Amino acid sequence: MSVRSQSSEPSASSQAPHRAGFACFVGRPNAGKSTLTNALVGHKVAITANQPQTTRHTVRGIVHREDAQLILVDTPGLHKPRTLLGERLNDVVRTTWAEVDVIGFCLPANEKLGPGDRFIAKELAGIKKSPKVAIITKTDLVDSKTLAEQLIAVDQLGKELGIEWAEIVPVSATANKQVDLLADLLIPMLPEGPALYPEGDLTDEPEQVMIAELIREAALEGVRDELPHSIAVVVEEMIPREDRPADKPLLDIHAFVYIERPSQKGIIIGPKGKRLKEVGIKSRKQIEALLGTPVFLDLHVKVAKDWQRDPRQLRKLGF
Repeated sequence: MSVRSQSSEPSASSQAPHRAGFACFVGRPNAGKSTLTNALVGHKVAITANQPQTTRHTVRGIVHREDAQLILVDTPGLHKPRTLLGERLNDVVRTTWAEVDVIGFCLPANEKLGPGDRFIAKELAGIKKSPKVAIITKTDLVDSKTLAEQLIAVDQLGKELGIEWAEIVPVSATANKQVDLLADLLIPMLPEGPALYPEGDLTDEPEQVMIAELIREAALEGVRDELPHSIAVVVEEMIPREDRPADKPLLDIHAFVYIERPSQKGIIIGPKGKRLKEVGIKSRKQIEALLGTPVFLDLHVKVAKDWQRDPRQLRKLGF
């Protein structure tokens, strides 16, 4: 079993050829994939939330280095689907796995391996061409004994299913432990070639999609367990406010928060509109940080009945 820690960091050669390619983080929902993507990029490009299955778009975060460009694909968590939306999210995952140069399998250090991990590992065992790295996430939440047990369990899982891990790397994205080392280990697995994105680009997601995701992240906080998967956000328009001086611009953003049932509307809006106002304040700060300009955010809540099961409404909401 090859387990990497910072002391065994590979030495970089100044003569090494430039590499560029795609790495995909997979794992069951809430395994820390989005947090790890954000930590590697150094900026927020993927939404994070305590509820599982919050990632719906394949976000590409771009890590720029002198010797390489590492493009991170953050997929939804593979899960047993209960709706048409769930089936489509699983299709996104499998398509992505077939197209990347290296796959990182995220397994939280603070949870024993379960049926969900085995389900994904069995699927990974069928993919022969891409090297696979086991990434033990959330190491800041466990002691060294628990971490050691998890490393052994992951190594054993690979042997049982015929997966040869290229590396097994313990990391903590929130404590920034071994995040740079992980990048160092992934880069040699990428093909040689020039950069695929311009210097300075952090993601290829359209701004409107990222803004919608930031609003959805704020809306997810503190809602009941059944609500997260019922929330979708669409940014209808973004218009610079007219008659503003050049040194005091203001961007008007009009967005709709969609839920599936009228009974959910009160949960999102809250007493006297308090909760929706909090969602607006929190997401506006994040949007202004993303765009670098002051924003007026106009939020409305709409019911789109059972949209997760309706092909026509799924298309309208971007799935």
